Amino acid sequence: MADKEIEDKEGLRLQVYMARCGAGSRRACEKYIAEGQVRVNGQVVTEMGFKVNPGDVVEYRGRKLYPDKKKIYIAFNKPVKVLCTSDDPEGRDLAINYFKDSFPYRLHNVGRLDYMSSGLIFYTNDGDFTKAVAHPSAQTEKEYIVETSKPIPEEILLQFVKGFVIEGVKYRIKKYYIKSATKVHLILTEGKNREIRRFFQYHKLKVKKLHRIRIGSVRLDPAMPSGGFRLLTQKEIDSLMKGDK
Repeated sequence: MADKEIEDKEGLRLQVYMARCGAGSRRACEKYIAEGQVRVNGQVVTEMGFKVNPGDVVEYRGRKLYPDKKKIYIAFNKPVKVLCTSDDPEGRDLAINYFKDSFPYRLHNVGRLDYMSSGLIFYTNDGDFTKAVAHPSAQTEKEYIVETSKPIPEEILLQFVKGFVIEGVKYRIKKYYIKSATKVHLILTEGKNREIRRFFQYHKLKVKKLHRIRIGSVRLDPAMPSGGFRLLTQKEIDSLMKGDK
């Protein structure tokens, strides 16, 4: 049943409502609900099937959520030593600090880049966009530049394409392009947490640089400075929503 039908006849599922408010993807919002971080009309709700109706007050971490009428889609060139989370107890630099004053909306990251990685990442308040781009079933291509301290044997890259199991987890890339003895471009379609770093670390190769240059059909402009951002074009948004690689 479509979300519109659910909304009209039975109320809207809580995680769907939260995603429409820009709190995160539906999967992320389900996690927030399960963790007890969401209240409806003052009561903590942990039930995934809970429905929200007009007039209900929904709060996430003590802040009321409202559906955003305007949808925002940002391409951000994340510097190293910047977090993609919405807050950090240690007070480290946050990606949202680079553009929050320009967009008065609750924005969330689409996918992730770890603390020491840099490059292209999207921010939005559209949960449907996040699902279309970041869900593993979407198979959205992500391209990275990887530089190491020692030469990279092509044999391990071939293993990476075939699929390589580390501690029970299978890691796999779609393809690679060798640029030099210590520099390679890797293309992934899923991207498990710290997948590239774990693979190279297993093979005793220290990653000096991990920089994402493409997500789907959107390529990072080399002229965009570290910490820079721009709005995605409608053509880019449509392409990503359709799953163009």
